[in-house]
Amino acid sequence: MPLWQKFVEDCHNCRACPLGATRTNCVISRGSIQAPVMLIGEGPGVEEDRQGLPFVGRSGRLLDDLLLALGFEKTDFHIGNIVKCRPPGNRVPTTEEAEACRPLLGRQFNLVKPKLIVTLGSTAWRWFTRQEGQISKIRGQWVKKGGIELMPTFHPAYVLRNPAARTLLWDDLAACYQRLQELRAEARAAADV
Repeated sequence: MPLWQKFVEDCHNCRACPLGATRTNCVISRGSIQAPVMLIGEGPGVEEDRQGLPFVGRSGRLLDDLLLALGFEKTDFHIGNIVKCRPPGNRVPTTEEAEACRPLLGRQFNLVKPKLIVTLGSTAWRWFTRQEGQISKIRGQWVKKGGIELMPTFHPAYVLRNPAARTLLWDDLAACYQRLQELRAEARAAADV
């Protein structure tokens, strides 16, 4: 069985925390499993739980619109969450729930092998860095962690509630697109040597 299929099967069979008992669907990812950019939010909402795909509601449509308007191709990104199951009432995942999902998300990173990771919101940022921080103060800054470049930015749901932040989310995603182009140029230059 190919590694990705085994990973998906393991996600669907997971009962490491109570969220597995209340979900409709296990929400793993959407986008290319060979994408250079990974975008990670906190957890599935009601529509994501219903469809079994992350970021398919209003937040997802906003995110897709911004990414495609900036020039990203659908094969450039892989979208997921720190937890694979919907927390009841769309609440923030608990530390225990996020930690229970840590091995699965680690496997997901190892399979996708992204060059860049964009964390959407403070919950995802804390999961990666184990650091507190107001997104409004740290957003748009690249941080290197384990050989991968990470950038925190606003969650699209926040932008829907606070439209003034849309320009900042756009700027951060534009910086990600620019960094992706730089990495591609570096790879081409190295291949020409």
